[in-house]
Amino acid sequence: MIMELKRIEILLEKYFDAQTTIAEEKELAAYFNAPGVAQHLVQYKSLFVFFNTEASQQFTRQLPLRQSRPYARWLSVAAVAAVMFGLFTFLNREPAQQDLGTYNDPEKAFRETQKALNLLSQNVNVGVSSVEYIDEYEKSKETIFKQ
Repeated sequence: MIMELKRIEILLEKYFDAQTTIAEEKELAAYFNAPGVAQHLVQYKSLFVFFNTEASQQFTRQLPLRQSRPYARWLSVAAVAAVMFGLFTFLNREPAQQDLGTYNDPEKAFRETQKALNLLSQNVNVGVSSVEYIDEYEKSKETIFKQ
């Protein structure tokens, strides 16, 4: 009994120095989960009883798995397409004979401006909705990987 008590005290010291093996930790857990713990070691009993009960618990809730979508890749593809379109337009212009898009009739100019702004607005709205996905990804990432 005294030899066993001395061994438990040595194992406890090793345990708190993080130098025990798994077999030694099991020996400590078995000692503290059994009745008859020495009076001066009773303070550690609740620690090992807690570890024993927590180790037996199982997580049973189902987690829904969502597939991630690689929006960043498509965003880079769209950026490259926009740059290529801009370069193509810039290099294929005719400087001397270029129509500046002026109108003599103010009503026609107003209608054409509305059409152009409507088209621009639709494309900007598509871009804004794509950025919302990136914002949602950032929020999820911050929730999962809190520092």
